[in-house]
Amino acid sequence: MANSPDSSSSTPASDAPKRGLFSRKPKEAKAKKPSRLKQIGEVFQMTRRHDPMVQWLMLLALLGVVAASLLVGFLLDNWVTGLIIGIPLGLLAATLILSRRAERAAFAQIENQPGASGAALSTLKRGWITEDQPVAVNPRTQDAVFRAIGRPGVVLVSEGPSSRVKPLVDAERKRLARILPNVTIHVIESGRGEGQVPISQVAKTMNKLNNELTKIEVSAVSKRISSLGSRLPIPKGIDPYKARPDRKAGRGR
Repeated sequence: MANSPDSSSSTPASDAPKRGLFSRKPKEAKAKKPSRLKQIGEVFQMTRRHDPMVQWLMLLALLGVVAASLLVGFLLDNWVTGLIIGIPLGLLAATLILSRRAERAAFAQIENQPGASGAALSTLKRGWITEDQPVAVNPRTQDAVFRAIGRPGVVLVSEGPSSRVKPLVDAERKRLARILPNVTIHVIESGRGEGQVPISQVAKTMNKLNNELTKIEVSAVSKRISSLGSRLPIPKGIDPYKARPDRKAGRGR
């Protein structure tokens, strides 16, 4: 007797393994994260492209620390212990040098690019409240002003030539002074020009400012600014540097 089409088409389905009523669903394979050694290797390669001396400085730090530990070990008549202690300390010293040089290389890559000052603010330690988007921007020139709130008060970080970005900074400072009359407003100009601060030094410059507010006052200032909304009418997900004025709308009026 010939098999019916229904029975032949259902045969492959019957071969599939059936899951029990109380059996767990098979877990989906998660993408493996790169190992710590692989991440360090990638950072080292990136840093070496911008700073060829990093490998020699790391080697010098490693050998210097190990040599000092061996010297102390010989003086104490226990060079084995000195070597055991010196190798980890030497690796730590080399890693610290790589970390600092990698940060410089990363800043060198984004310097003179739109949003570099915002990236500099992202390196601030705890205690600062920052925003991803600029609080003021000129879409034509791509000059921008970023804002951070911390115990020193409110810090405005400008991006662009001093003479060109000054109107943006003055307007934002006046707006904040009206709603926060008792809070100090600092202005830091990022760049390589006269009186400006390189983006690699922006975070350090901000951390050197004198503290004037308590942690509770910092939170209150942030809420006060957030409650008034942003002066920059840019929806989330939109790149402010790609925004352009609507010329057709201006001609139609």
